[in-house]
Amino acid sequence: MKTILVPVGSSKNAKSHLQYAVDFAKEFGAKVYVVQIYNVYTKAGTMIKIDHILEAESRSFLDNHIASIDTKGVDVVARTFKGKLIDTLEKVCKALEVDLIILEPRTNSIKDEVYLGKTSGKIIKQTQIPALIVPEGYAFKPFEKLLLALKSAIIKKDNVLYPLASVKSQFNAAVTLLLVKTAHHKKNDFYINEELQSLITDTKQAESPTTFMAFLEHHKENNPDLLCVVRRKRGFFQKLWEKNTILKKDFHSTKMPVLVLSGLK
Repeated sequence: MKTILVPVGSSKNAKSHLQYAVDFAKEFGAKVYVVQIYNVYTKAGTMIKIDHILEAESRSFLDNHIASIDTKGVDVVARTFKGKLIDTLEKVCKALEVDLIILEPRTNSIKDEVYLGKTSGKIIKQTQIPALIVPEGYAFKPFEKLLLALKSAIIKKDNVLYPLASVKSQFNAAVTLLLVKTAHHKKNDFYINEELQSLITDTKQAESPTTFMAFLEHHKENNPDLLCVVRRKRGFFQKLWEKNTILKKDFHSTKMPVLVLSGLK
């Protein structure tokens, strides 16, 4: 893992979150891009150009933000971009060859009952960029036990397991695979190819209406320090995908980082 991107908002947790990202990056010898994406809305007939003002303010904010933490020798670069959030983020990640986005659950100061705010929710739901969601105020510590929850282990895309493999290798972590049989189960869903098998320490099976419910039943037994899931149109966050905002009461995992991989198929 060589390049990590950290979107920055106005939350009270921003400093703690960036420190986590830097501590995480140091373990991999990775470069960190700290970014803000801004958009400009002008009224018809307005002659004032404020792009350069917003860019300067954003850059100054990021520079001060980086100066407020201990970078520990990690290469941390501030960048600002103009454009729509998702489109711009995808282009930036492609241009910078980003391996992972490290996200705050809430990039802006919003209600405490919210787990994922609109910005973080959009990034998780509307992109295929691998992301690590880090709980608020969470201090970095090496991962020891990972839980990978899937309802189908079929893999059709290349390199989708790279973030998981990197974390496992770097920390010599144990990986438990939880295969969940749902009502839509297909015969080959539990086929595990060689690449995935090479990452797995232990495999468990469960029968449940959703992957999400199976995770709730098994995570206490496994006591993992990292949950890993994949993006699907109707996958792990099935009932949560309807809105960009996700409430804590609907997720129940606010004390554990969550690694979200791109879709396997």
